[in-house]
Amino acid sequence: MTAAFPRTEIADRLAAVGYVADPGLATALALMDMLKRPLLLEGEAGVGKTEVAKALAAVHRTELIRLQCYEGLDRNEALYEWNYQGQLLAIKIREGGDARQIEEHVFSERYLLERPLLAAIRRPTPPVLLIDEIDRADQEFEAFLLEILSDFQVSIPELGTVRAVSIPRVVLTSNGTRELSDALRRRCLYHAIDYPDVDREARILLARIPGIDAALALQVARLVERIRKEDLSKVPGIAETLDWAAALVGLGVSRLDADREAVFDTLSCVLKTREDRARITREVSDRLIGRVA
Repeated sequence: MTAAFPRTEIADRLAAVGYVADPGLATALALMDMLKRPLLLEGEAGVGKTEVAKALAAVHRTELIRLQCYEGLDRNEALYEWNYQGQLLAIKIREGGDARQIEEHVFSERYLLERPLLAAIRRPTPPVLLIDEIDRADQEFEAFLLEILSDFQVSIPELGTVRAVSIPRVVLTSNGTRELSDALRRRCLYHAIDYPDVDREARILLARIPGIDAALALQVARLVERIRKEDLSKVPGIAETLDWAAALVGLGVSRLDADREAVFDTLSCVLKTREDRARITREVSDRLIGRVA
C-alpha cells in the first residue's frame, strides 16, 4: 500500500493550497491515504480541523462532500431518501397495472436521492468525505456510521448492499463536546490539533493574506497568542486571526505598535462576546501590544 504523496511531500502540497500543517498532521494524512482508513481530528473549535478536509480536496483536486452533524441527524438525511412525490405520481400514472412491476419501478435508482454518505461511496473518483463535528450527532448515528467507516458499504433494503466504487478519503472532526465510542475510534487514525504556535500561525497568515508583510504577520500571531492566554469566554481561532490580519492590511496598518488605535478598534474581529470585549480594555490592548512589538 502506498500513499498518493509521501509524508515528506504532503506538507508542501498542503502549504501550496494555503494550509500550513505540522509534521504530525502531515504524517497522519499520509498514513490515512496509505492504509485507506478514516482520520479523526480532535481539537478546540477554530483550530483548523475542517480546513484540513478542504485543503486535502484541493491537494488531490477532487470533490469535497460534507456531512455537517447535529443532534437529531438521522440516516435518511445522511445516506439517502426516496423521492416520495415522484413515487406517488408514478404510482398514480400506473394505477391498475401490475403491482410488482410498479413497486420495482418506484424503488429504483430513478427515485433515489443521494445524501452525502451514499454520494461519497458512489463517486468513481475518490472524493474527500468530511463528517464534521461528529460529537454533535447522537450515539445511535455514530453507531450507524461504523459499517461505512469499516467496510465502505451500506445496506438499502429495496436495492441491497451498495459497495464503494472508490474508497473516499474520510476526515471526521470532533470538538470534544461528548466522548466518542471506542468502536468509532478503533476504525479511525487519530490526530489532535491544537492552536498553532506563533511561527506556524504567522506562516498561515503569509499563505492566506495577500500582501501582508512578514513582520506584521509575526506581530499579529504573537498578539493573538497573548490574547488567547487572557481569561476569555471564547478563544479566537485561526479564522478570526485571518479576518483580523486582513482587516489590518486593508486599513494600511504596517506595525501594530505604530497604530494602536486601529488595533483596538478592530478587536471585534477576534473578540466575539460582550464580556470578552469588555475584558480587553484599551489599557490591556496597549499592554499586550507592548509585549509583542
